[in-house]
Amino acid sequence: MLTIGQLADYAGVTIKAIRHYHERGLLTEPDRDSSGYRRYTAEHAIKLMKIRTLAHAGVPLARIRDLLDADPETLTAAIAEIDHDLEDRIAQLGRTRDQLAQLRGGDRLFVSPEVADFLDDLRKFGVSERAIRVERDGWILMQTASPEDASLWIAEKRELMTDPEFRALYLDHDAAYDWSPDDPRLPGLADRTRNWFTNHPGRSETRSVHNPAIARLAAQSQRGASSPAWDRLAQLVTG
Repeated sequence: MLTIGQLADYAGVTIKAIRHYHERGLLTEPDRDSSGYRRYTAEHAIKLMKIRTLAHAGVPLARIRDLLDADPETLTAAIAEIDHDLEDRIAQLGRTRDQLAQLRGGDRLFVSPEVADFLDDLRKFGVSERAIRVERDGWILMQTASPEDASLWIAEKRELMTDPEFRALYLDHDAAYDWSPDDPRLPGLADRTRNWFTNHPGRSETRSVHNPAIARLAAQSQRGASSPAWDRLAQLVTG
């Protein structure tokens, strides 16, 4: 004979759970003995183990009550159905884990593989995380609103980053974000930028996009997409 505490320890459940099973009609509550304690038998322990097993498998308590008294054929069919449900849950958990792995990987959940590879390249080149975030958010917007332009631009952008001169310009522009708009280095950087584009005409960045509104949206809504130094640099390049 077992006390409720001993039964709980044996079955690996809490006393509160046993009392809840009593309230739901799953486990009969024994009468008290002469000392005022409820004494549980082996039959209670066996039934409690069945309840615990089914509950851990995700079977609702209302259904457990029916299964406890089911005939062997009905119980076998029910267990097969429960097993099928568990397989579905395992598959869903696997998909969730894959999504979490993508989240840990950062960008690949939100952008195309080509863009994600480009962002990884930027990290290898030493580009700031601020600039990478702006790039990523811009590509998310572009891929949604103008996938044709996004596909064209990313192929060209990855090719451009293999050019040491362009890569140096990119890194210098990244560094210039935090400069003062009166920094004496800005005119020289503007000259280098203008000269590079003069010597490399026909880049896709200079052509209009199919959905020009997306470019305006990106510029207006992206935190960190511009700074006083960058605004001054743009004036110098186009002036």
